[in-house]
Amino acid sequence: MPDHPKGGILGPAYRTLSIGIISVIFLIAFEATAVGTAMPVAARELDGIGLYAFAFSAYFTTSLFGMVLSGQWADRQGPLRPLTVGIASFAAGLVCSGTAGTMWMFVLGRAVQGFGGGLVIVALYVVVSRAYEERLRPAIMAAFAASWVVPSIVGPLAAGTVTEHLGWRWVFLGIPALVFVPLAVALPAIRRSASGPVDPEAPPVAFDRRRIRLALGISAGAGLLQYAAQDLKWLSLLPGIAGAALLVPAVLGLLPRGTYRARRGLPSVVLLRGVAAGSFIAAESFVPLMLVTQRGLSPTLAGFSLALGGVTWAAGSWVQSQGRVEPYRERLIVLGMIMVAAAIAGVPAVLVEWVPVWILALVWALGCLGMGLVIGSTSVLLLKLSAPEEAGANSASLQISDALANVVLLAAGGAAFAALGGGAVGAAHSVAEGAGASHPGAFVVVFLPMACVALVGAWVATRLDVEPRRG
Repeated sequence: MPDHPKGGILGPAYRTLSIGIISVIFLIAFEATAVGTAMPVAARELDGIGLYAFAFSAYFTTSLFGMVLSGQWADRQGPLRPLTVGIASFAAGLVCSGTAGTMWMFVLGRAVQGFGGGLVIVALYVVVSRAYEERLRPAIMAAFAASWVVPSIVGPLAAGTVTEHLGWRWVFLGIPALVFVPLAVALPAIRRSASGPVDPEAPPVAFDRRRIRLALGISAGAGLLQYAAQDLKWLSLLPGIAGAALLVPAVLGLLPRGTYRARRGLPSVVLLRGVAAGSFIAAESFVPLMLVTQRGLSPTLAGFSLALGGVTWAAGSWVQSQGRVEPYRERLIVLGMIMVAAAIAGVPAVLVEWVPVWILALVWALGCLGMGLVIGSTSVLLLKLSAPEEAGANSASLQISDALANVVLLAAGGAAFAALGGGAVGAAHSVAEGAGASHPGAFVVVFLPMACVALVGAWVATRLDVEPRRG
């Protein structure tokens, strides 16, 4: 087959744009992996350990609103403006947190940062939809995945070194200075290839006020639910009920009709993204804790046990980007979900003393390979099944499904963990270096149900309808 005249994503027609947006993803990935390392030190210095969880939930709740707003904005005026505002908000939030004198100011910075992150991620999906030919979209999604490999390995180490020698504030203040380089590279290229509405001659369309109200509802509802989950008292039932009352109708209104019935086509693509991401992240969150408390590893070694997964995730994303696998994409996704389920189910094996700990690194690398196949493919299919003028709204739906599934399944896993004595694991370990901290059942009831959820995802993957419907 002759080479395409425009080449690949690094060919002359796409090189500047690709380098710019991949650099943006790289910095977001570096921030995500680095900030988690500095956060405990920041909370302790600001005398805000009691508000520690809100530093994470504030980011999540405002990012949900940013995702929906970005989808509306990008569909109507193009992705350039939401991307610019998003990067500026992301940087401003980092500066606010890095200069905070109180924990509440730190949390406010995280909220501003989350809003910007929500704007950016959806706008980038719209850029891919508009600027890249369909044949190149799997490759750019694979490049996005590859952008996480180096940060996932280097980010925590770099952040720990900076925190130890310069202070935690420089982890936050150093990243905004780096944002301007990819911004200067990417924005002119986006302006040339993906700015403005889909049909410049069509009359301007107003924002869908109903979706904006639903976005506010989903953001406020998620915040109330997380507050209730972090303050386990009878009175917390009130904000929990209010959060559910806001969240449920907002989710039903923002996701494609039929999502929770696994309706064929786009609804199943959106559902699968949540099932895959939620089950995997909920399981992964408990892996380091299990290795530290049950097998006596240091936190650094426990973190490095997952490092190989970054490489295999990128490898899986590269495989799905190859043109020759396109006719088999649905089967590839089913295989990926089976690999994820097998990996999650295999993790508890290291609770048996005679099983070598390094087995977990291999098992988890298998699961990450499957996730690379699934996440890259769902992104490609979403754009393939979306009309150009709906790419923003549908991309927002995909990200909302991802984020909400993480929260719901993490909450469910946490409740099961606590019910079987998981709350005593950390306490016993901190007091007696692990003595008496053996609660293997608390980990088993997290991993096995998540493996079952991943198997449900393998069934959902048979309902994706790879070829878009016509007529």
